[in-house]
Formats: sequence, structure tokens, C-alpha cells
Amino acid sequence: MAKNEVFQFSLISALMDGVASHGTPISRVLAHGDHGLGTFRNMVGEMIVVDGEVYQMKHDGSVIHVNPEDTITPFATVTRFQATTKTKASVTGKKDLKELLTRLFPSSKNHFLAIRMDGVFRKINFRTAGGQCRPREGMVDVCARQAEHTFEGEKGTIVGFRCPEYVMGINVAGDHLHFISEDRQRGGHILSFETDGEVEVGISQMSNFHLELPTEDEEFNTAALAKDEKGIKAVEG
Repeated sequence: MAKNEVFQFSLISALMDGVASHGTPISRVLAHGDHGLGTFRNMVGEMIVVDGEVYQMKHDGSVIHVNPEDTITPFATVTRFQATTKTKASVTGKKDLKELLTRLFPSSKNHFLAIRMDGVFRKINFRTAGGQCRPREGMVDVCARQAEHTFEGEKGTIVGFRCPEYVMGINVAGDHLHFISEDRQRGGHILSFETDGEVEVGISQMSNFHLELPTEDEEFNTAALAKDEKGIKAVEG
């Protein structure tokens, strides 16, 4: 794939329906991108792809480096990231980030954005999911047992996407962000954050979206895949 095109495997609605026992090797996903988010088989932990490396952010907030050849993902979104706009900014939270992105890309309402932020964060609150307790357990129930962690004065990287409203249920509409510390030891799905002064911000606007659905997966084939906008917003924070 070319730079700044979105590749996605499966649907967020499939995770909501508990479709997470199978998937595709992460190595296949990495063939399409070096920057992204996702989860792992049975929704065990959060995935971040940064600089082409894959990390699993576990329930206790710790992070392990993942061998993409040996690991399966039931859902992931990646791009071959090349920032088309770079700036330095102090960001006081998700609302402030939303306003910054809208100001920098005023015509992006119906397009995708890839986001990367590098620097020191005054405070980051994030969650990590521990995984399914039974096959087909939905994402709402999985995330009801999620652990929340707060770090202060942490240097690291935020990776994420802004997806347009019309893809809710296919992906997560709005800003979806994961954090990993500079030493690659801590991280998770961001609930709230604030930078400590200015950080480096890189963004690209994307108009090409590639979706691959699971095949030979009975869970996916029988799932209702109804859009649960309220549930998605609840689990994604």
C-alpha cells in the first residue's frame, strides 16, 4: 500500500459481538502499515504499532514487544504513516486536540486522519482490557473489567486515528488514541491526557480506506454486527 492509506482488518462491531477467537497474523497487517491500533486474540490487551514495531499493552499497564509472525489479531487499523503536517503544540486534553486537528485540517470532517504525538505528558489516564472470560463475550463486558492507570510526567508517544462519523460501527468514529512510554514499558488506551508544554505533533489526512473481512470464521459469519453506537462510545471513552 502507498503511504497514508488506511488498512483495517475486521470491524469494531465484530468485537462488540465478541468475535475475537480467531483473526489474521499481525505480520499480514504490518504488510500494509507501520502505525496503528488494535487488539489481540480474545481481546487480551491493547495493541499499538509504532515505527513498524508491535507492542501488547497488558491489563496491569505493562508492555511487551510482540513477534508479529506468531501473534493473531481479530481487529487492527494501520497506515504507512508519513506526516503531511507537523507542528509543536501544548494540548490540554482530547477536546483541545480535536480543536487543533480541526484547525489544521478544516476540510477533514469526512476524511480520516492519522495522528502521532511525541513528548512529555503531564498526565495520562488510560485503560487496558484483560480479555474475554468466555468465547463470544462482548466488548462491553470485557471492558467492564478493564484496569485504569494514571501516569504523570511520562515521556512517550501517542498513536491514533480520527475516523469520520459515517464509519461508526465499522471503526470508532472520532479520535481513538493509544499511548506508549519512551522506554516501551508502559501504555494503554487513552481516556484523558495533558501535555507538559509543547510536544511534536504529526498528522496526515487520508482518503483511501481498505477493509478486509475475516473469512472461514464462524463467529464472524453468524454475528449480528448491529451498530451499537452507545456501547462503542462507552468502551472507547
